[in-house]
Order: sequence, then structure tokens, then C-alpha cells
Amino acid sequence: MNRLAKLLSSKFDAIHIFWEKEETHRFVSVLLVVIFIMSLGIIEISRQGWLPVPFNSMVPTSHYLAINLAFSLVLILEVVSLIFALPSSMSKALGKQFEILALIFLRNSFKELSKLPEPIDISGHHDVLWHILAYGGGAVAIFALLGVYLLLRKNLDKVLSPGPSLNQFINLKKMVAFLIFIIFVCLGGYDGWLMINGGAQFDFFHYFYTILIFSDILLVLIAQSFLPQFPAVFRNSGYALSTLLIRLSLTAPVYYDVLIGIISIVFALVLTLVYNRFYTVRLK
Repeated sequence: MNRLAKLLSSKFDAIHIFWEKEETHRFVSVLLVVIFIMSLGIIEISRQGWLPVPFNSMVPTSHYLAINLAFSLVLILEVVSLIFALPSSMSKALGKQFEILALIFLRNSFKELSKLPEPIDISGHHDVLWHILAYGGGAVAIFALLGVYLLLRKNLDKVLSPGPSLNQFINLKKMVAFLIFIIFVCLGGYDGWLMINGGAQFDFFHYFYTILIFSDILLVLIAQSFLPQFPAVFRNSGYALSTLLIRLSLTAPVYYDVLIGIISIVFALVLTLVYNRFYTVRLK
């Protein structure tokens, strides 16, 4: 197991180094701009009826969906960053998931625009306005609470000293993160294949967050082997519960999803605050 963990850990590090390169970030940024502009142009061509028959039914006619596509691509990039944050600590990975949840709510706000006519007119669509305000307000609330959470998690103690045990722990977490990355690529490839072939697409982020629930439980069990103290086990399990609440938020109807999302980050805040106040000294 240790040999396998080291092998997959080295593969994970190579991908991580490539992802963090400045050239990679610059290329991805330019690509996002190009895709957004191209999607607007293709949608306009579809609206004019200039696309050939096999493709005209596949391309939407609302320019607002180009905004949804752009935010979906940004979310995919954030999910990749989340995968690379998994080996660091559960608290850091959870913070990244809250960032993604805030972006999902923002994307949902812009997604509501597709229900409005072009040029934009809110008359007779007041429910759309309330949905936009709910998702936008939820995103801002999570963004604000996330700042508090990041402030609190700075005080979390590193309870494992540098040495063989810490290296083994990190390698095991990197192995899990590498497997999650493979699943992420396979899910994205399958979703893209369905889109190209005109099949019914599944909600990529919902499926991936479900997988994250199981990966978080696995990381909790791995951490328990190295940190068997009750406070550490309880904290890590509580962070896994926050992930579960995020998953439930993504499947809930409008308004309830925003409420559950805010509850999930408030739960993580209270858990981190209590842990910092009463248990960090005991674990030293």
C-alpha cells in the first residue's frame, strides 16, 4: 500500500505542478475568453437559422446561456483546484467547497436569465427576479461567512510532527486525490460525449459532489489512523457533514437550497470556533 501510495502521489504532484504553472493559468484564462465569445457567435448564427440541420437543434438560441457556459467552465476550474487542495487538510478543502458553492449560486442567478426574453424584460417574470435575488444574496452571504471561516482555520494546530508518519499520511491523501481526479476526468468526458451525441446530460456537479461525500469519509478514516484523538476525529467528521449539507443544498428547490447552503457554512464556523477554543491545547 505504501509503495502504491508513493507512486500515485508522485503522479499527482506532477499534475499539480503543471496546473500551478503561470503559463497554464494564462492559457486557461485566454481560452475562457475565446470560448465565451465563440459561444455568443454560434448562438447568434443559430438564431439566424444558418446552422446545418444536424447542429441547429443542439445549439440554444438564448445568448444568456453563453453566460451560464462561462460560469460552468469557471466552476470546473475551481473543482480542479479543490482536488489539488484535498491532500493539504480537510479544513482547507472544505473552504474551497464553499467557494464553489458560492460560484454555483452565482451561476444559478445568471441561469435564471434564460427564462427572460431578449432584449431583457422583467414584466410578467417577477419570480425570476426573486430567484436571482435569492441566489445572489446567498452567494454574498457565503462569501462573507467564508472570510470568517478562513480567519478561524488559521488557528488550527498541526498535530502531526514532521516525520515518516506525516509523509505517509500525506501520500495516502494524495493517492485518494489522484483517484478523485481520474473520476473527475471520466465524468467530464462522459458528460461531453453525451452532449456531442445529443443524449440526455446529467448534472456533473451534483454527481461529483456525491462522490466527494464518500471521499471525505475515506479521508476521515485515513486521518483516524494517524490522529485517533477524539477532538480530531469529531472535527474531521463534522467537516464531512458540512460537505453532505452542501450536497443536499444542490438538490433542494429554490430558496431551500440557499438556506441549506448558509446553514452548512454556519455549522462549519461553529465547529471550527469550538475546536479552536476548547480542544487545540489538549491536542498539543
